[in-house]
Amino acid sequence: MRVASITGPLRSALVDQPMPRIRADFALIKILSAPMCTEYKSFQHGDVSNCLGHEAAGEVVEIAQPGRVKPGDRVVVMPQYPCGVCALCQEGDYIHCEHCVDPKAVCGSETGTATYAEYCIKQDWLLLPIPDDISYDHASMACCGLGPTFGAMEHLSVGPFDTVLIGGLGPVGLGGVINARFRGARVIAVDGNAYRAKLALELGAEIVIDPRDPDALAQIRAHTGERGVDKAVDCTAIPAAQQFAIAATRRRGHVAFVGWGGHIELDNMVPHGLTLHGIWHWNLRHAQKMMHMIRCVDSDLNKLITHTYPMEAVQKAWELQVTGECGKVILHPFDRGGRS
Repeated sequence: MRVASITGPLRSALVDQPMPRIRADFALIKILSAPMCTEYKSFQHGDVSNCLGHEAAGEVVEIAQPGRVKPGDRVVVMPQYPCGVCALCQEGDYIHCEHCVDPKAVCGSETGTATYAEYCIKQDWLLLPIPDDISYDHASMACCGLGPTFGAMEHLSVGPFDTVLIGGLGPVGLGGVINARFRGARVIAVDGNAYRAKLALELGAEIVIDPRDPDALAQIRAHTGERGVDKAVDCTAIPAAQQFAIAATRRRGHVAFVGWGGHIELDNMVPHGLTLHGIWHWNLRHAQKMMHMIRCVDSDLNKLITHTYPMEAVQKAWELQVTGECGKVILHPFDRGGRS
């Protein structure tokens, strides 16, 4: 099978690898939609690898034993390889599993964990059925396109009486605009990228504020009756942006950090009575709710997914991501066309 590889700084290639093998509760999936995420940073830095990607949607082509899926099923391939038996996994919070398995060791396979590839392997309970009326591309947004901020909106109980700040308008933040607007909330977004600011407005943000503006925080205050936003979701992992989200939130408000990393001062947390949430993904118990939302925001997802490429054009796709002039980008391993 073909797999995308980073061969050096700003250099990539397709390489041939053996087909994956499966055992136990694993299934083999033909990848038909592979959303691209933060791997472009490795492309920039030249971190050589041929095991790339963590999001996918596709078709089950083989199962190791009878289980929850069968060949021909259309599925979303959820990230990670959790154990499936610990309390967190049983409660649906598999993303926080402390006992993840080694899928290659379990299956005796050399390959299968990359999603910038033609095939991957995954435990059957992490394959979410795709309703017939939802496309592979749209269903794949259940991973990082909509997933992290979906989890944040659930934890923060975002509703129509809330004003929500979305910090950072990469694909995750843009997905956050969709999530908040779907729940009826008012959205104020923060980002300095003109392309993505325009896209956020098209997706329903009321205003996009450039964080480089010295009056940025004052603008937030002016748009919230001097109170601050009710809830804030930072998608950047940049300390200054995280600090801004905290400063922009009203007393007794809630802040969620979706982006990984950052070192900040929490001086305002106690006197302002703020609640800080660390959010990585969403709970599997909400799978039907996620698919319902995807169905309802169909036109927004057509805007969020700005580019699609055949896997042969992964170099071009990564070069585009580096510019920031895009929303969510998707690779189609078996297509020879694409929309760029």
